[in-house]
Amino acid sequence: MNLVANKQLLEPLKYLLGYSEATQTQVRQLMDEQRLGEWLLNKYPTSHGVRTDKALYDYVQELKQACLRGAEPLSKVAFDSKLHVLKHALGTHTTISRVQGNKLKSKREIRIATLFKEAPPEFLKMITVHELAHLKERAHDKAFYQLCTYMEPAYHQLEFELRVYLTHLDHSGAPLWGQTR
Repeated sequence: MNLVANKQLLEPLKYLLGYSEATQTQVRQLMDEQRLGEWLLNKYPTSHGVRTDKALYDYVQELKQACLRGAEPLSKVAFDSKLHVLKHALGTHTTISRVQGNKLKSKREIRIATLFKEAPPEFLKMITVHELAHLKERAHDKAFYQLCTYMEPAYHQLEFELRVYLTHLDHSGAPLWGQTR
C-alpha cells in the first residue's frame, strides 16, 4: 500500500464523522474504486428545476404552507453563493429585527447555498425542511429532528446522502448534476 492510499485510510471523512466506522469504510471503498459519484447518480439521476431566487421562494412557501401553516411569514428566500465557504453552512435561517417608530418589526429570511441550485430535488427538499424547521425550533434537538422527519420522512437518509455528496466533492471536486458536469 502506498503512502497516499495509507494516508487516505487514516484521514477522517469530515462530513461523516458522526457515522459508524463501518459506514465510513463503505464510503471510503467507493471513493477508492472511484464509484462514489456513480452510486449517487444511480440513486439521484436528475437535478431539480428551481434555479432562481423567485422560484426558490415559491418552492419554500409551498412547502411551508403544506407543513407549517401557522409559522411566521418569510420575507426573503434566496440562494447564497457565500454560505458554504464563509459560514461552513449549507443553509441559514435568520431573524432580522428593526425598530420602526415605536414598534419592533422582525423579518425572517432563509438562505440556501448555491450548491443546491444544481442538485437532486430530494437534497433541495432536505435543506429546505431543515431551515423551515428552524421557524418553530431553534436548537438542533429531538423536537427539531422530529419536525424535520414530519415534513420529510426520509430526512435522515437524505442528510446522510448529502454528506456523501459533499465527501465526493471534497475528494474529486466534480459536481454531478447540472450544466457544469
